[in-house]
Amino acid sequence: MKLRHVTLHQLRIFASLAETMSFTRAAEELHLSQPAVSIQVKRLEETVGMPLVEQIGKRIFLTQAGRELATACGDVLGRLRVLSEDMSGMEEGIKGPINLAAITSAKYFMPHLLGVFLRDYPAVEPRLTITNQSRVLARLRDNEDDLVIMGSLPEEMASDLDAQFFLDNPLVVVAPPDHPLVGEKNIPLARIAQERFLAREPGSGTRAARTRLFVEHGLSANVYMELGSSEAIKRAVMAGLGISVLSQHSLGLELEAGLLTILDVEHFPLMRQWYAVHRRDKKLSNTASRFLDFLLQDGSRIWSDVRPHVRAAVEEPPAKAQKTRPRKPSAG
Repeated sequence: MKLRHVTLHQLRIFASLAETMSFTRAAEELHLSQPAVSIQVKRLEETVGMPLVEQIGKRIFLTQAGRELATACGDVLGRLRVLSEDMSGMEEGIKGPINLAAITSAKYFMPHLLGVFLRDYPAVEPRLTITNQSRVLARLRDNEDDLVIMGSLPEEMASDLDAQFFLDNPLVVVAPPDHPLVGEKNIPLARIAQERFLAREPGSGTRAARTRLFVEHGLSANVYMELGSSEAIKRAVMAGLGISVLSQHSLGLELEAGLLTILDVEHFPLMRQWYAVHRRDKKLSNTASRFLDFLLQDGSRIWSDVRPHVRAAVEEPPAKAQKTRPRKPSAG
């Protein structure tokens, strides 16, 4: 194989074809004619010395060699993009695109931190994807982002990742303000396990951390209902359907408005961490490196300044509220 004769133009065309799996869409994406795309792919196959695509019916598929080349295209073009951004950065400062992904619970602080960063670097063009844990892991495996924000690292990928802690993530027990346990001090974990729990779906990092704590003490939660988001859980707690464990970072407005309260339970706050993660073999652009430095150096301080009332609510549990809807604690 004489790969030294392969051109960047051909690699860009083949990368687009591998992504779209359509000669027509690849041509549209690259502003070329369909015959021009077909000719360049044919020449690329001649250079490589083996078929790269095959047609079955009306659909095209990559051959094994095509899949290998598509992976190489992504690596080569990605490195060129980073080099271009680095060169621009050296000439004109931090600028250009940055792709970030974060699990759903990070939506409470990431926009604030990103906003502060953009005030200092207005030429940066951010793309922030907020999605669930499984999708974030898929994006991380596929190397779709510069940095990923997450609270727990997948064991099967840990050796391939560079993960740096930048922010504490305290988990607290939340209840409606008229709950019978409001105002009690150092509530035993065994007592809280008897309450009706509103839990996140399996796979949630918050649920996993709470489950581990209970198992360590020979307990299991009395799970009454599973809900798919922190917002849904907060509304269910406010409606008196049960209590839950949530990230402190998600509770600012509800605590300030008196719609939720934090129970003083032993072993809580349960401390977890937020990490900025990227694949170990990834070369970060100047812009991504600067944003990572920003998170490590200033992220915790900036978020603390944004949410001081949340810290106060955790450090000083509110006095027991007057009950307007007394109810008996549910049995375990």
